[in-house]
Amino acid sequence: MSATTALVTGGVSGIGREVATRLRDAGHDVVVWDLSDADIICDVSDSDAVAAAMAQTVREHGVPTRVVTSAGVGSSGLLLKQTPAEWERILGVNLTGTWLTIRAAAQAMIDAEVGGSIVAVSSISGTVAGRDMGAYCVSKAGVDMLVKVAAVEWGTHDIRVNAVGPGVTRTPMLPNPEAWPGWVDGLSRRTALGRLGEVSDVAAAIVGVLELPWVTGQVVHADGGLALHSPIDAYGQVERLMRLKRLRELRDQRENAKKA
Repeated sequence: MSATTALVTGGVSGIGREVATRLRDAGHDVVVWDLSDADIICDVSDSDAVAAAMAQTVREHGVPTRVVTSAGVGSSGLLLKQTPAEWERILGVNLTGTWLTIRAAAQAMIDAEVGGSIVAVSSISGTVAGRDMGAYCVSKAGVDMLVKVAAVEWGTHDIRVNAVGPGVTRTPMLPNPEAWPGWVDGLSRRTALGRLGEVSDVAAAIVGVLELPWVTGQVVHADGGLALHSPIDAYGQVERLMRLKRLRELRDQRENAKKA
């Protein structure tokens, strides 16, 4: 991997921070945008702020040819209860913020006549609907389509655009699992690889996709296989019923033995 300027939004914590660390360790000049404690302070939902941040990035570091949009916010709220302001805030950061960032990055690459690679951080929630997560799901579904359209439009400029959609990952955005007994175990049973994701798992996928030379317009789920099957988990239900049946049979055998 040759040294280039890399831009990571939302790179102060969580997945973005791990991505920035990995890119820096690989020899890239990494520029982090975030709301605080970053190389450049930027609210990605603000078009003027994004334009100013990109101009500063190019001026001080050169054109970023590796771009990861990790800035994002979570949400909860039923569709009938969500306020328009909250809806707009979630889409403003997660979807519009991604569009503003990758548009500014792509324009800088095109102006400099250089190619590059962009990875937007999406979510399996862009594919799998979740109750009480309407705005978040819609924002990530939008990100998934955004990278496909961008890949088609910018491919002739040698700009690759993909997305990585994490599953449930232990980040600061994740609610305290200890507050919900059995929640982690339940999700782990539904995940093909048998555990929740770690930040390092998702960051490895993002950096890997970032460097794929012949892949564009794709959404890669880094979820351990969580989204592979129905949440109903019919097999698991049958398995549990069979186990309960066997336990009852053993209990009956012991009681019959005592009576004999």
